[in-house]
Amino acid sequence: MIAGVALGLLAREGGPGLPWLGETLRMTGQIFVQLLKTLVPPLVFTAIIASIAALRDLENAAKLVTRTLFWFAFTALIAVTIGIALGLMIQPGLHAGVDAAVAQAPSSSGSWLDFLKGLVPANFLGLTASTSLSEGKAATALSFNVLQIIVAAIAVGAAAVRVGAPGEPFLAFNASALVIFRRLLRWVIALTPIGSAALIGDAAVRYGWDALSTLGAFASAIYLGLAIVLFVVYPVLLAANGLNPLRFFAAAWPAIQLGFVSRSSIGTLPVTEEVTENALGVPRAYAAFAVPLGATTKMDGCAAIYPAISAIFVAQFFGVPLHLPDYGLIVFVSVIGSAATAGLTGATVMLTLTLSTLGLPLEGAGLLLAIDPILDMGRTAVNVAGQALVPAIVAKRAGILDLARFHGGENQTPFRELSAAA
Repeated sequence: MIAGVALGLLAREGGPGLPWLGETLRMTGQIFVQLLKTLVPPLVFTAIIASIAALRDLENAAKLVTRTLFWFAFTALIAVTIGIALGLMIQPGLHAGVDAAVAQAPSSSGSWLDFLKGLVPANFLGLTASTSLSEGKAATALSFNVLQIIVAAIAVGAAAVRVGAPGEPFLAFNASALVIFRRLLRWVIALTPIGSAALIGDAAVRYGWDALSTLGAFASAIYLGLAIVLFVVYPVLLAANGLNPLRFFAAAWPAIQLGFVSRSSIGTLPVTEEVTENALGVPRAYAAFAVPLGATTKMDGCAAIYPAISAIFVAQFFGVPLHLPDYGLIVFVSVIGSAATAGLTGATVMLTLTLSTLGLPLEGAGLLLAIDPILDMGRTAVNVAGQALVPAIVAKRAGILDLARFHGGENQTPFRELSAAA
């Protein structure tokens, strides 16, 4: 990351002779994230099926699922409460230097109907195609909805278990495919230092920090809230459940760092699952279910801190008073709404869902887009940390966490054995 920042600043301030450096950083970072995202659909699909097959041997499988959803909601409740408190104390909407003329409604917005749409797979693998025009040429791109992949995989896994003996060959093939995809993942993970340097360097080149001057109070409130959740709330929850916070952050750091520089929970998903299993000691059968689900619905940064402070900012900026029921709606949307926007990209979708629920102008979201990439780095880091935290806590409370591995006694993460993995 330090090398990436240095290269990014060099490319940004080095004059006209170094345009190739910025382009190299951009392309390298994009290729790295693209490689990770390529592995997401097959990894999630095979891992969920393997998880369903393994969970049948666990007596408390239903309790694990229930506890996971509870902790998702509980930590989101804490985060959104912190966001509301900071928004009221700092009052970022009253200290903004941004011109109201730049306000415009974003191209996409969130809707409660997205929850139902997102649950039903558009096709077997949840893939969608979109066509766009660039320089007079049509380009078709494929994308995927992780929530739909999870739903499809749960259905297939449950059916394979239900049919009994005829399903065993399929489950064996799936287990073999999962091993192969995990090996591919380790090869990609070996590129993490290069990818991280390129991504943070590209951020330094493209965004800089100049735009923060007009929205300094807002950005400060967001990052203060993220810091409180990451470095105060999470350690307290870990300690309260008998887990060493320092050990957690040491183990989860590769995923948190990658989330920060990549700005993508989905792109970081393979690494998050890897560290959750191998460094934190969460059983694979449970982690393969909880981590992908968390990557789509567990977003304390994007779905709690950010929309809470942003909604208060928009209300203050446009002079719209908020009352106690309105703050209750913010809490409701943050705790429940992340599921309604699961599988959709960007915190803007969650923000517009919050604004529309409160009846606030959607144009307010356009005021914040100028610095969104800078904020998104911190938001994603907190998201990823929470996606590893909840499975660790639930596994510990259920008595299935490998404490020796959590405390580093049997740490076999690919980050410690890159040579062997390659």
